[in-house]
Amino acid sequence: MKKLRSHSSGRSPLSMTERSVIKLLHEEPNLLPGELAKREKVTSQSMSQILQHLDTLGYIVRQPQESDRRKVSISLSEAGQQFLDTTRHERDEWLSDAIHQTCSPDEQLLLRKALGPLNRLLAID
Repeated sequence: MKKLRSHSSGRSPLSMTERSVIKLLHEEPNLLPGELAKREKVTSQSMSQILQHLDTLGYIVRQPQESDRRKVSISLSEAGQQFLDTTRHERDEWLSDAIHQTCSPDEQLLLRKALGPLNRLLAID
């Protein structure tokens, strides 16, 4: 997993936490900065810096809430979604190539069968 993470982040201008925030915003748009900080287990100050960097790159959109204009919801921009899609595609391509180069056909079949249970394990919070 570490090698997969390092490959997928090798050319990325983002830290692992910044990448995690992008993934979270993809799954749950319109989160408040405080909610993001809590979910990522970082301080509000750290999240502010993360959001500033993502904003500078054009990966997020800040939208004042209608119910309370002082609060700002954060969502992925088109550029942020494109970054996520491109990163996932590159990672999947690398992993597929690595599996085909290092695993026998029987091992590849075994890996395919294990994907369901492995995904369920990874989904546990």
